[in-house]
Amino acid sequence: MSVPALTRRSALGRLLGTAATLGAAVAAVPGRALAKTTAKSPLAFDDPVWNREMYARIEGDVAPGRQIIGTGTGVVHGVRDGEAVKPLFGFELFATHRVLKQPDGSYQRLCRELVFYRDLATGELLDQWTNPYTGERVKVVEIANDPFNFVISEYFPDPPSYGGLNKDKPPKRPLRLNWGLVNDTVTLDTDIHLFYPNALNPAKWPRESSGPMNRVSELFRYFIRREDAENPALTHLPHDGVWSRVTPWLPWMLMGQAPGHCLYMGRFTSIERPELAEARVLARVRERYPLYLNAPEKWVEPSLSSLENYARTQTPAPPR
Repeated sequence: MSVPALTRRSALGRLLGTAATLGAAVAAVPGRALAKTTAKSPLAFDDPVWNREMYARIEGDVAPGRQIIGTGTGVVHGVRDGEAVKPLFGFELFATHRVLKQPDGSYQRLCRELVFYRDLATGELLDQWTNPYTGERVKVVEIANDPFNFVISEYFPDPPSYGGLNKDKPPKRPLRLNWGLVNDTVTLDTDIHLFYPNALNPAKWPRESSGPMNRVSELFRYFIRREDAENPALTHLPHDGVWSRVTPWLPWMLMGQAPGHCLYMGRFTSIERPELAEARVLARVRERYPLYLNAPEKWVEPSLSSLENYARTQTPAPPR
């Protein structure tokens, strides 16, 4: 998934699309059920309360007891000076989201998220991969973040803390997101640009760490039907989108501080039930991560990103 200081993903937690599209049968989608909400209509781009309600209905389903699944697909590219960008492997995302309304009107957005990597030629999900830059056969480490939570309120949330590594605390600003209107489509752009201490200290992780600091950018573009955005009775807003991420070499690539970086490019959507996810992805979730078929039901901490989880679950690779 998490965001304009709206976090990723939610990414990652909010990701990407192999299943039902926005044009799928409106009446058949449970998230389009009518219910009383506090959303406002028509479009009120400058109203922080309207922004809060819209974003909550994108990130989840505000009807009690409901969850939304984000799925996505795309390609991870390698970027180095002096040569063409190189497609490295594909990625598949699967995330479960739940939003819980709080007494002050805010929402807790609760999420579990997974990222798998796939072979570009065969489409098979990867457990091993041959690095074209080094020729080394490496173990692929899937992303499994549980939880990745944040609060949706009338103010921009603080940037993710990444286990206390990111200490940036900007002043509170009213939540006015970057909306647009193109014909009958409402657009939303949410970007986040971070530079914070790396959880993988290069002294301990010389082959995995990109250096003492970690620079990450994530850019989301959402597309929502105007008639849905103007309907305050919808408890979830179906959407499609595109996502890009600029990030250091992934630690399991064992590139260390070699010049260059990774560029993720992909698309995402929301679906109503796991069975609508791509078959290989769903099979992998059921086999290895059955807990992730359901979003968390209560707020727990800490929310850690993939690098913090990597540092907790992996061991440094031996010298080559």
